[in-house]
Amino acid sequence: MDFLDLISGGDVLLLDGAMGTELDKRGLPSRIRANLDHPEEVIGVHSDYLDAGCRALITNTLIMNRVYLETHQLDVDVADVNRTGAQLARRAAGVATCILGNLCSTGQLIEPYGTLTEAAAYDAFKEQAGYLADAGVDAFIIETVYDLREALCAVRACREFSPPVIASISFSTEQNGGRTIMGDTAEQCAVQLTDAGVAAVGTNCGDLDPAQMAIVVSHLAANTALPILAEPNAGKPQLVDGQTLFDMEPEPFARGVLACREAGATLIGGCCGSSPAHIRAVADLLDAQ
Repeated sequence: MDFLDLISGGDVLLLDGAMGTELDKRGLPSRIRANLDHPEEVIGVHSDYLDAGCRALITNTLIMNRVYLETHQLDVDVADVNRTGAQLARRAAGVATCILGNLCSTGQLIEPYGTLTEAAAYDAFKEQAGYLADAGVDAFIIETVYDLREALCAVRACREFSPPVIASISFSTEQNGGRTIMGDTAEQCAVQLTDAGVAAVGTNCGDLDPAQMAIVVSHLAANTALPILAEPNAGKPQLVDGQTLFDMEPEPFARGVLACREAGATLIGGCCGSSPAHIRAVADLLDAQ
């Protein structure tokens, strides 16, 4: 299936929700090694989202770039975990459903705020994107990036390969139309990512609930003609006993996602704390329109 054809008509494309918390529910000892050590559980999560109504799957490869893995001393082979992640999504989806190869932040600050160079970030993203492309993803989806400069590094790296690129930024506030923790505005993100050649621009995660994300979506949509992605968390993050929790139930989550749709998003799904039940609630609300 051609991904650009799928998103070009203006119809809603429902994506999946969180992977990590679903793997936790299955009692796995390590999310990081799930692709390699518990492939059937990963396929099971993908299948649950398909049953809930999603029409494109995101690979379980979110943090699987070399910089992140080595910084956190995680014993995973970059090539194996990315190729396997794409293969598992394809096994769950078959050939008729698009697979989006997932990349995200390195977890490090780029100079001068940190020690990571843009060249090193680019190299890490290019390596990961190459493995995902080799495994046959239909598009790349760059998520949970808080620094526009890092997002642009990832976009440049992904564009070395043929799959189209979705770039999603995480915003820390919806005030004044949205701003990242690094000070990037929604307007800057929309304009610069569009100029960088992405196929879609969006927002996910961050410190916003779905209704607040809708405000950011409207400002993204006002500054690009590209399709807009929105993947809110299941409510605002809350720190409880040292754990970050998200407690929004499926129905209010779905109403918030619908607000993102009304603000201009056509690619919609869920991020942290969302589940197949949340995605099913979104699908039901869309079907009822």
